[in-house]
Amino acid sequence: MTASLKQAWGRAGDVFRGHRVAAGGAVLLTLLVVLAVLAPWIAPQNPYDLQQLDILDGRLPPGSHAEVSGITYWLGTDEQGRDMLSAILYGLRISLMVGASSTAIALCAGTLLGLMAAYAGGFIDAAIMRVADLQLSFPSILVALVLIAVFGRGVDKVIFALVIVQWAYYARTARSVALVERRKEYIEAARSLGLPPLRILLGHLLPNCVPPLLVVAALQIAAAIALEATLSFLGVGLPITEPSLGLLIANGYKYLLSGTYWISFFPGVALLLTIVAINLVTDHVRDALNPRLQR
Repeated sequence: MTASLKQAWGRAGDVFRGHRVAAGGAVLLTLLVVLAVLAPWIAPQNPYDLQQLDILDGRLPPGSHAEVSGITYWLGTDEQGRDMLSAILYGLRISLMVGASSTAIALCAGTLLGLMAAYAGGFIDAAIMRVADLQLSFPSILVALVLIAVFGRGVDKVIFALVIVQWAYYARTARSVALVERRKEYIEAARSLGLPPLRILLGHLLPNCVPPLLVVAALQIAAAIALEATLSFLGVGLPITEPSLGLLIANGYKYLLSGTYWISFFPGVALLLTIVAINLVTDHVRDALNPRLQR
């Protein structure tokens, strides 16, 4: 790890130690991630195991007690008799997995393309940036809808669509930072020593691009989770066998006017807390990594 990265992480640590809002967001985000990872072991039931469901327990209000299974439905049940607390834990697990996976893949692909564009210049730079500009000119939800309509529904299809939507942000960020770094003496020295281009990209340019890319990636996780929830709410995202928080919200939408609010309300609260926690953390990490934004 370079000295600049160590200083950046040190500044980030100072922000969390000195800012209660950032620390609270970090604690909340950590708690949500732990709950999602441990969902199969801490959830009262497996909401997608038909043997554990009872249709007679459908649409029970929060705090109801099942006489047959003995489960207390602290957040109520949906129309199929699934425990909403268990469904939220499993849905949070899928939402975080889709958001983190798509962001990680887009980060790697976009960063590599951005570094190649900045280092090579000329036709390669123009081609990559024109494709990125063309994609960014369209709304993200429209691009994702078109891709899912072409390739179909499924977790892998949604991740692929989110990667295509996100990569241009990382490519432009990496290129802008690399254009400044490539003119510095250590890059010229590496070239004069005859180092291969790939080694210069990964060993010299990449470490100096990491701080801004991490901030963009953290922000894009929240955006990816929100976009996936929107797609699932519209019925074109994840299938019913692998529901996320967005699909859970959609399942209870038709019951809102009948007073069965909890089917949509509690998954909506979980989605809101997840996005808020990510934004709180990344907002202050951005301040730490950019001295000009520090108060």
